[in-house]
Amino acid sequence: MTFRTDIEIAREAKKKPIMEIGAGLGIPPEHLLPYGHDKAKVSQDFIRSLDARPDGKLILVTAINPTPAGEGKTTTTVGLGDGLNRIGRRAVICIREASLGPNFGMKGGAAGGGMAQVVPMEEMNLHFTGDFHAITSAHNLLSAMIDNHIYWGNSLGIDERRVVWRRVMDMNDRALRDIVVSLGGVSNGFPRQTGFDITVASEVMAILCLSRDLADLQTRLGNIVVAYTRDRQPIHCRDLKADGAMTVLLKDAMQPNLVQTLENNPAFVHGGPFANIAHGCNSVIATRTALKLGDYVVTEAGFGADLGAEKFFDIKCRKAGLKPAAAVIVATVRAMKMNGGVAKADLGSENVEAVKKGCPNLGRHIANVKSFGVPVVVAINHFYSDTEAEVQAVKDYVAGQGAEAILCQHWAKGSEGIEDLARKVVALAESGAAHFAPLYPDDMPLFQKIETIAKRIYHADEVLADKSIRDQLKAWEAAGYGHLPVCMAKTQYSFTTDPNVRGAPTGHSVPVREVRLSAGAGFVVAICGEIMTMPGLPRVPSAEVIRINDQGFVEGLF
Repeated sequence: MTFRTDIEIAREAKKKPIMEIGAGLGIPPEHLLPYGHDKAKVSQDFIRSLDARPDGKLILVTAINPTPAGEGKTTTTVGLGDGLNRIGRRAVICIREASLGPNFGMKGGAAGGGMAQVVPMEEMNLHFTGDFHAITSAHNLLSAMIDNHIYWGNSLGIDERRVVWRRVMDMNDRALRDIVVSLGGVSNGFPRQTGFDITVASEVMAILCLSRDLADLQTRLGNIVVAYTRDRQPIHCRDLKADGAMTVLLKDAMQPNLVQTLENNPAFVHGGPFANIAHGCNSVIATRTALKLGDYVVTEAGFGADLGAEKFFDIKCRKAGLKPAAAVIVATVRAMKMNGGVAKADLGSENVEAVKKGCPNLGRHIANVKSFGVPVVVAINHFYSDTEAEVQAVKDYVAGQGAEAILCQHWAKGSEGIEDLARKVVALAESGAAHFAPLYPDDMPLFQKIETIAKRIYHADEVLADKSIRDQLKAWEAAGYGHLPVCMAKTQYSFTTDPNVRGAPTGHSVPVREVRLSAGAGFVVAICGEIMTMPGLPRVPSAEVIRINDQGFVEGLF
């Protein structure tokens, strides 16, 4: 059988002009800012005009813990959006933008795959409309203004030892994790230790993705805590008068990007915080806009449900007042076999017992999502090597968990291959079974929020944290930040903080290495285990095979 690569399929897409896609949603051409013929930004004025409209139904697509076998969460998100449109529902897809770091590293892009893709694939996985560059620039403008303020006399009394605002770039570069800046003498400022995070971990990214409009954006930017004085009083972005200029840099980036699927259905692609080090959801403004324009909105949350779905529920839905109607958990037979102990090289051989052994990982995700009061269906993302007996083993296991698993063939067949899932999602969403509630209340102490997530979602026995971390959390509570939700930074590969532990482990501990206050975004980050906020490239990065071919086309993106 001959397989076409994702990029080959995307290149053959019969795209409609983006103005036509916008018109199908009722967006007048004067409210679309085109970037070429196949992508456009939606104006803030048009978005404001939608306030009085009722919301459609919000569907979350999440997944089991990722494995090297691949799960296809974005592919399923896109396929389900196409499938809902195929059965006569007006559906809009909302996904995140791709980061250059993992694109050139190991993970690849974020446009879906096979016959369930968002296009233009090349632009989406590269510079797209420049949103990430704007976020990087705004973040680093603030960094420059901090050091510049200190250089010119430091009237705010910033303690150079307590500058907490780092720099960012949209690339995996481990050499920049810990660095010393301002070397070279008096004219270059005061030397201090700092470092870089990847842009998707920037608080500016989180702020853009959680802001309602430009005014809210500037307020949140102003609330960023960048440093402390010697008597430990916070210094905010607004104290440096950087919030206005940062908002100017983010003015266009704040507008959602409209593109289309291979089947010419509308998709908003906007924002891109990672779920292992940030909150893992596309922008609130894109989601809320889509809810006003469609009967159904299909969105995704990053990585497995223990990270992405938990943050979608506890941070995004809590802060934006969203109420999901149903959730889809994506799983594969191959991933079940890997959780059951099968090596990647042996996944092509039937092994029903390994499937059964690996299913508890899926079972825990089902129970976790249900605990938020959201009805669940499992999508078995089909691979050609799957056997009927293996698929049936997953279906039987899921039935025993009080849910249904549906085989989906959208990668190969597009919307035709996912109609059954689309109908089940509609049935769940219209049943009124959803009674969504976050995992913990706002007034719970910060450390107890961390413990609640660790024990109820990860099934850990305890959280390990030094006294200095507990004291820092108490100090933030005393300063008025105790009501904030918690954003866990943890490996995506396991319920534990050890990426090599698969399945559904119990009896483990969650060590918290560091906590960071994101006062502008509105959450506290707990960095657990060995997770890095600046990833590194793998031994053989994808960048080695990405090139321009003789016909002038990009090759190697996936």
